[in-house]
Amino acid sequence: MGTDDQIPGHPHSPRELCEAGRQLYADALRTGRIPRSEAAQAPCLIDLALVHADPDDPEWLRPLPPTVALGHLVHPIEQEIQERRRVAIGLTETFAPFLAMAAQNPVAASGMTVLEGLGLINTTLDRVVAECSEELLTVQPGSGRKPETIAEGLRRVMPLLDRRVKMRTLYQHTARHHPATIAYVDRIGTDVEVRTLEESVDRLIVVDRKVAFIPARSDRQVALQLRHPGLVEYLVGVFDQLWRHAVPWDEQPDAYRPELDGITGTQRSIAKLLVEGHVDDAIARRLGMNVRTCRSHIARLATTLGSGSRTQLGYLIARSGLLDASD
Repeated sequence: MGTDDQIPGHPHSPRELCEAGRQLYADALRTGRIPRSEAAQAPCLIDLALVHADPDDPEWLRPLPPTVALGHLVHPIEQEIQERRRVAIGLTETFAPFLAMAAQNPVAASGMTVLEGLGLINTTLDRVVAECSEELLTVQPGSGRKPETIAEGLRRVMPLLDRRVKMRTLYQHTARHHPATIAYVDRIGTDVEVRTLEESVDRLIVVDRKVAFIPARSDRQVALQLRHPGLVEYLVGVFDQLWRHAVPWDEQPDAYRPELDGITGTQRSIAKLLVEGHVDDAIARRLGMNVRTCRSHIARLATTLGSGSRTQLGYLIARSGLLDASD
C-alpha cells in the first residue's frame, strides 16, 4: 500500500501505527478482542495485520500476539537490509580491481578529478568545505559576486566560523564598490580576513591545504579538484604571494587616489596593459571590470593626455612617465 492509499482524516505511513491504533491494539490484548466497528477508526490495525477476525463472531476482532506481529513486520525489512548488503559487497568486489589499478597507475592516482556541471561542482564544494577544520583560502576575481553566489558562500562559511576555522579571501579592487560583496564582508565581519588586488588570478579555493579547486573552462561549467600534495602546495604559495601584495579591506588602495594631473591608479594600470598590447576585453578581465567601464577609463585617459587615436595614446603614455610612476 502506498501513501496514496491513505484514508482521509487518518494520514500516516503504511508501516506506522497511529495513536488510535496503539490504544485499540492495547485494548485488544487486555480484553482478548475488540468490536470490528471500533477498528474502523484505525485502519492501520488491519493494514499491519495486528488483528484478525474472531472465528466465533465476525463482528469482533482478535489481536495477533506481539511477538508474532513484530516478526511479521520486521522480517521484510531485514530481508531488504540483507539484499542491500549483498549489493554493496558486489559493488566492492566489482571495483576492487579498478582500485588496485588506480593505486599502481601514476596517471590514475595523480590526485586530479574533473567536475563537469555546476550541480556536481557545487555538491563537491559543499561536501569538502563542510569538512574543513583548519583553514580556507579563496580567490574571487571580478568586480563582485552575484547575490545568489553570496548567499551560497554565506551558507558554506557560517558553520566554519562557528568552528573557528581560519579564513582568508582575496577580491579585486573593483569588488569594493559592489553592493552584494560589501554586504557579504559586513556580514562575516572580522572573522574572515579580506584583502583586494588590482589584478588577480582566476578563482581558487584551497581547503585545509589538502584539496584545491580551480576552474577548467572560462564558462566555469568545468572545474578541477586537486589533491596532489605538490599541486596544492604550489597553489597555496601563489595565494600567499598575492596576499602579501594585497590591500586590507579597511584600507584605501592607491589605485583610487587621483595622481599625476588627475590620472587615477586604475587608469595607470590600464595604460600599462595597453602598452603591453592587451585588447580591451583582456584588460577588463584582468582588472575585474566590465568592458564598458574599461573603455570609459581609456577614453578619459586619452582625453587627459590629448590623444586622438589608439596609436597616439600608446606613444603619449610612454612619454608621460605614467609607467615609471606605476612601478
